[in-house]
Amino acid sequence: METIYLNPENLKYWQEKAKSSVMALGFFDGIHIGHREVIQTAGIKAKEENLLLTVMSFFPHPKTVLSNGQTRVDYLMPLAEKEKLFSELGVDIFYIVEFDRGFASLSPETFAAKYLLDLGVVHAVAGFDYTYGFRGEGNMDRLQKDSGGILKVTKVKKVECFGEKISSSSIREKLSKGSVGDLPALLGRSYAVDCEWDGGALKVKPYFTLPAYGTYSVTLTGGCHSQEMDVIVVDEKKLIPLLSVSDLVLNNENAVSVTWHQRIVEEGKKTISENKWLRSSKFGFVWSG
Repeated sequence: METIYLNPENLKYWQEKAKSSVMALGFFDGIHIGHREVIQTAGIKAKEENLLLTVMSFFPHPKTVLSNGQTRVDYLMPLAEKEKLFSELGVDIFYIVEFDRGFASLSPETFAAKYLLDLGVVHAVAGFDYTYGFRGEGNMDRLQKDSGGILKVTKVKKVECFGEKISSSSIREKLSKGSVGDLPALLGRSYAVDCEWDGGALKVKPYFTLPAYGTYSVTLTGGCHSQEMDVIVVDEKKLIPLLSVSDLVLNNENAVSVTWHQRIVEEGKKTISENKWLRSSKFGFVWSG
């Protein structure tokens, strides 16, 4: 899979190199089951029409740009993780558009012309609530018209779970409540984050979000080693393993992946900060109450 970063300076270059494709559109944070439905639908269309399968996403999150940085967005995964999952889903080209105020100000017709038609898109696929163009005025019901009647358009219906639409926002809400046990039904897999061991705690890497404060059962993976254990989320950037992690971090540049299974104990931030920890080894901690 090829990843292409698009901005106003290089857009013309990539337009000239573009080949015909079916494109899936969306921000795709978390690549949950609803996102997969969009991408897999686009993949089916691409095979039927013997075309490339492309995906277009945006960075940073539009809410951050449009609020002048006042709105915080808790990302579910970094771009590198998106690349990995898109590749597994059979995507040929992953376009990442630099989202800024200039891009946000494009009319729906200009977006369709410059970022779809001029990039070789002949068939666009997106969720039923996808919007584009200035103030989100464009939507899937008018995309064919905005393209001058050239584009084929497929609108993917709402995908639900627990009686609600599956969305990145609903996943963030589950995380804020510590409901990690509900996430496989929304993501199609357990939620996972990448962390770095600093000798005293696991610190979450950028563009991942930790669940609410509390004690959780998880699987820690470092290199070819995996270990099930309990961890305590101390704050929004740090968690403490309750067993030694020496086998996981040695010879692995202290990088550890944490896969979340279930919340065991709810803990308030104040309660955790008042608890005492004793170092049991060079790489682990034990709970002392």
